[in-house]
Amino acid sequence: MDERFDILRDKINETDEKILDLLNSRAKLSIEVGRIKAGYGTNIFKPFREKELLKSLAENNPGPLPAEHLMSIYTEILSSSRRLQRPQSVAYLGPEGTFSYLAGVEFLGKSSEYVPMNSLRDVFAAVAESQTHLGVIPLENSLQGSVGQSLDLFLSFEVTILAEIFCRISHSLLGKCSGLDEVERVYSHPQALQQCAAWLRANAPQARLVPVSSTAAAAVEAEKDENGAAIGHFKLANQNNLEIIQSGIEDLPDNWTRFLILGREPSEDQGNRDKTSILFTLPDKPGSLVRALQVLSGQGVNMTKLESRPLPYEKWKYVFFADVQCDLTSQEYKQMLSELEAACHSMRVLGSYPQGKQIRF
Repeated sequence: MDERFDILRDKINETDEKILDLLNSRAKLSIEVGRIKAGYGTNIFKPFREKELLKSLAENNPGPLPAEHLMSIYTEILSSSRRLQRPQSVAYLGPEGTFSYLAGVEFLGKSSEYVPMNSLRDVFAAVAESQTHLGVIPLENSLQGSVGQSLDLFLSFEVTILAEIFCRISHSLLGKCSGLDEVERVYSHPQALQQCAAWLRANAPQARLVPVSSTAAAAVEAEKDENGAAIGHFKLANQNNLEIIQSGIEDLPDNWTRFLILGREPSEDQGNRDKTSILFTLPDKPGSLVRALQVLSGQGVNMTKLESRPLPYEKWKYVFFADVQCDLTSQEYKQMLSELEAACHSMRVLGSYPQGKQIRF
């Protein structure tokens, strides 16, 4: 063996020991921070602090360590830090392996305790009733639009938006079949089936499409069905003893889903609150929506999303969900917020939070 190899290996071992010492030093500091936070009852998850830390690390990284590797490493360091301060549970639409689960793990790290729920309503309830500390929900897809149920559930539960994530969605066809011609049934969530509809018609026209509650549930069905296949993330293959029949079967490659991290209380840490989401209803009179929008435009506030949903139990009445690019809770917008509330029949700030990062998995 080349002598230089032994020298380099020794240096790597020395470096690993230094990294280990530093990680344990950081862990001790995190534990102490947790003791202090426990006395004040503050949230463990600090989205603004974490975003600023990751941004600073990326800007000061001289390389050759790639930025995406650095971000992955620190996502787990921060996840461990939170766990050391206080165990953190996260509700998501289960079972394990759904895109909601993967989004949570990619954003919050593997040290959180992920708790599967049977429905989105259960996720909202778990957070609102403090059964879990956080929740992960899908809000909208770049191809199919908003997840109506998620918008509607904000009416029923007092939860706060703490953060957002944009995830690139890529689908694979998973099963035990040796070829596409053997696939008789394809299981998946209705949205995933829609996102792969053209590919399925062209490549497996004989297959019957079977909607199920999630992509992970689809993999479970495919495992039991010798002539069945599932559409979902490729990681589901190992979890369910399936083979990857075909990867990248989504009709359009630029397929993104926006997920939200929910909490019971707003985050009190300081940082750049890039966005605010609000929910409001309007007086039943002409021009009420225009008046509300004029309040925002008068202050130069950019609205990036506006969607109406039927108001439950009231025919032909609607509630509006909106995103604006500012921190409506700041002192700067206090007067404008009062004017907006006066223009609405009812209004609720769902949360002010940092602009979400984009994740590919």
